[in-house]
Amino acid sequence: MEGKLNVQTENIFPVIKKFLYSDHEIFLRELISNAVDATQKLKTLSTRGDFKGELGDLTIDVKIDSKKKTLTVSDRGIGMTADEVEKYINQIAFSGVTDFMEKYKDSHEPLIGHFGLGFYSAFMVSDKVEIFTKSWKDEPAQHWSCEGNPEFSMEEDKKHTDRGTDIVLHIADDCKEFLEEGTILQLLKKYCRFMPVAIRFGEESVWVDSETECDKDGKPKRVEKKQPRIINDPDPAWKKSPSSLTDEDYKKFYHELFPMNFEEPLFQIHLNVDYPFNLTGILYFPKVRKTIDPNRNKIQLYCNQVFVTDQVEGVVPDYLMLLHGVLDSPDIPLNVSRSYLQSDGNVKKISQHISKKVADKLEEMSKKKEGEEKSALEDKWDDIKIFVQYGMLTDEKFCERAMKFYLLKGVDGTYYTLDSYREKIKALQTDKDKTVCYLYASNAEEEHAYIEKAKAKGYDVLLMDSPLESHFINLLEQKIEKTRFVRVDSDTVEKLIPHDDAIPEKLSKEEKEKLQPIIEGEIDKQKFTVQLESLEESDAPMQVTQSEFMRRYREMAQTSGGGMGFYGELPESYNLVVNINHPLISRVLNETDTEKQKELVHQLTDLALLANGLLKGEALSKFLQRSVEMI
Repeated sequence: MEGKLNVQTENIFPVIKKFLYSDHEIFLRELISNAVDATQKLKTLSTRGDFKGELGDLTIDVKIDSKKKTLTVSDRGIGMTADEVEKYINQIAFSGVTDFMEKYKDSHEPLIGHFGLGFYSAFMVSDKVEIFTKSWKDEPAQHWSCEGNPEFSMEEDKKHTDRGTDIVLHIADDCKEFLEEGTILQLLKKYCRFMPVAIRFGEESVWVDSETECDKDGKPKRVEKKQPRIINDPDPAWKKSPSSLTDEDYKKFYHELFPMNFEEPLFQIHLNVDYPFNLTGILYFPKVRKTIDPNRNKIQLYCNQVFVTDQVEGVVPDYLMLLHGVLDSPDIPLNVSRSYLQSDGNVKKISQHISKKVADKLEEMSKKKEGEEKSALEDKWDDIKIFVQYGMLTDEKFCERAMKFYLLKGVDGTYYTLDSYREKIKALQTDKDKTVCYLYASNAEEEHAYIEKAKAKGYDVLLMDSPLESHFINLLEQKIEKTRFVRVDSDTVEKLIPHDDAIPEKLSKEEKEKLQPIIEGEIDKQKFTVQLESLEESDAPMQVTQSEFMRRYREMAQTSGGGMGFYGELPESYNLVVNINHPLISRVLNETDTEKQKELVHQLTDLALLANGLLKGEALSKFLQRSVEMI
């Protein structure tokens, strides 16, 4: 028999080669997917009693013949009759799976193909493609051949007596890499390592106990043995019941997914949904301490155990791109080549469900079990805090849920929910405007002196040290009424939480006017603003503070793109707070020797800078030398 393929245009092959498939390597996934479908169909026919023969070995074989320059994919599935080859191969895009699924829609075996175009991806890498196929029905085997144009030939094949299909690709000269074992092995592991039917490719070496040789202790020697290489796990962890898996099983599967990631995941969520859409998968929480890099492409998307993509934007909410793992759904719409996603209502529903399951898991972890000092969430909080913040900043529904379980951490390491912490501090840390002031430090070590001053006043101080903290503080101030966050070094301790009581001033208005230019004359006025304040006599003579508003918005501009560039470009500025009640300040004012006065101002200013970690380089060296001379 000879004929022409039933297509709408003579240019179908250039379309397939250049436009339909995003990457030539996809051909192997498509051919093996077809082989898996043929095998799954046979299982369904056997289960229903339509096929009464022996199933036998259903392993799919992939073989390279470098001399003949061929790559062959063989299965022992249902095969095709002459009529079926005519219908499903010669009429492009008439998918056999569509017909089969309609007839056997109650089948429990998942089928992969939907478009009927997968087979033709073979022509992206081949000069010629042959099909040798024998149906499970009592009909002659067929040999079909085509050289990448609309002409084909088909004839009976008396050599093939076994059920199934061989697809033989005569690899084109410009695609010789697909005749290399390493290349094919890499593609099989990428696209097919969890397909539901065993796939065999080449051989691998294993070490086993010898049956004939022993060592000096009488134990069997370990010898190297060659065995067929099965490249896939047909029953991956996400297809199993969560109750049948241990933590070790989950960790083992994690390292199977990500063999180059040597850190253990913190915990995982096992997804198993069958209504209103089908979704299975396992999402792992990695450690994400001091980075806001989403580290994307760590969630792999499968369709009936066939790898589709690791670009899952849209299916997975943006903040969950921090997670690692695998999702499998036949209900996620793909383009015709199964290379990328198409957006529709199901995608949005799946995304919302995943976000809800994550919130459920974290809320469950936040509950303390009887007899435990810490909840599971507290135990993991430092490792996942930035992830929760990212979610709250980018997903309103998640934010609403997370307000119940989000944890604040004190500088002493104690954790509090938002509600419990507010209850703890509101009596002492409510200012004159009835606003509750949350004091925090970004670095407990660098801001130690300020923390101690706040503690001496009876205040509590939080540790808020993630890169997203400035944005997150803004969010909390919007979400919680009558709330203000203030870093401990943003003002003097008396002004961090303003009250009505004021400390009497020891200097007159005239003395203050005289003092101001003396201090300003010895500092960088572009970087520092002098503030004369009435503080306790026991407080430091000079302190360096930084405006909460300007510092916070500057940090926000540095960690976000656009819209806040103005703040990011502003130079860093500080306040030099002069305690006009301190005896040393009176001494500065009363010093008649100008040089001694300057030296004293220098020394006091440098001490304030040193306490804030701002005295460096030459200025630090001069300070040390001056200190020795003064002593």
